[in-house]
Amino acid sequence: MIRLSVPTIEEDDLQAVREALSSGFLVQGARVRAFEEEVARYVGIGHAVAVSNGTAALHLSLLALGIEPDDLVVVTAYSWLATANVIELCRARPVFLDIEPRTYNLDPGRLQEEVARLKAGSTTGARLKAILPVHAFGQMADMPAIMEVANRFEIPVIEDAACALGARRCGRAAGTWGRVGCFSFHPRKAITTGEGGLVVTDDEALARRLRVLRNHGQAVDANPPDFVLPGFNYRLTEFQAALGLTQMKKADRLIAARRRLGAGYDRLLQGTNIEAPFRAPDAEHVYQSYVTRLPASLSAVRSELVGRLKEQGIETTIGTWHMPMTTFFREKYGFAPGDFPASEEAFARSLSLPLYAGLTDADQAFVIGALVSIAQRLESCPLAEETPPKAR
Repeated sequence: MIRLSVPTIEEDDLQAVREALSSGFLVQGARVRAFEEEVARYVGIGHAVAVSNGTAALHLSLLALGIEPDDLVVVTAYSWLATANVIELCRARPVFLDIEPRTYNLDPGRLQEEVARLKAGSTTGARLKAILPVHAFGQMADMPAIMEVANRFEIPVIEDAACALGARRCGRAAGTWGRVGCFSFHPRKAITTGEGGLVVTDDEALARRLRVLRNHGQAVDANPPDFVLPGFNYRLTEFQAALGLTQMKKADRLIAARRRLGAGYDRLLQGTNIEAPFRAPDAEHVYQSYVTRLPASLSAVRSELVGRLKEQGIETTIGTWHMPMTTFFREKYGFAPGDFPASEEAFARSLSLPLYAGLTDADQAFVIGALVSIAQRLESCPLAEETPPKAR
């Protein structure tokens, strides 16, 4: 099976985890501090706060910025559900906005219109508390345009950079544009700690509040210990941080491999009717996922396409979720088909292909050959029985 994603775990990673486990110090110690310092150095920012996962990073960021019940948070409509779930968990309300069709990221034009409309409202202006853009699949959103709107209306920005460690826009790193940036180290990311997340910021007071919130509300460096807020147990373990430290040493190599593989897929898709991912000219994409766009004629049979590829030993999946049309958000807020047309189309037509540092050129050629062959047959006769290409 050519899997969708395989983490790069090498001997140095295994040895670092063994040493951490053997030390007897397993939770939020020296290795976690070293991991925080290394990520902060890598992205070029003052403070990093490691937490248990990317969702925790987003949740704590909203709370640290004072998001309260009934507040409004502007967010993309197209992302993994954690991005909107954390807003609901704060009992605030997500204000979904549609995406740019080519990049899958928040549309700055719609952002400007919606923020201006909300700010002009007699009740909504004071309730609008944050903007939460997502760097979809490892390509940064148009942060210069987003920050222009945010700065004009004095609204803090929380970057969901879960997929984008190492990405840049206009030469500036993901996670460093807003008040806070949030990363994930899930196994589908280029750099992994199994689970794990991290918040970065240049605001020292905000970093301190994040550290309090992640550890049961315990005051930082208080002697004797004291608890000053109702907090969470969102701590990272020492053995996860040990893995993170060795992973960070190879970050540039792993990201370079993903970019090379992305370029390889681009070449293989030339001359087909399956669109390669668009990359903005001023963006440095890290290809957390390689997400193609199928022709509209295949959207109704995409699940059949995924199934037939699996029969050939190739794992594929959708891009991500059209969040307003999932059951919870649709039923709570009354969203309907057509409300977010670009997100709706992306959800229907996106297909994520296998991508990880260990993928070979031969693997890629086999993936594209099978994809194009099966897609052509489904287009010509969607439900017909066929003799599939020989399995690899």
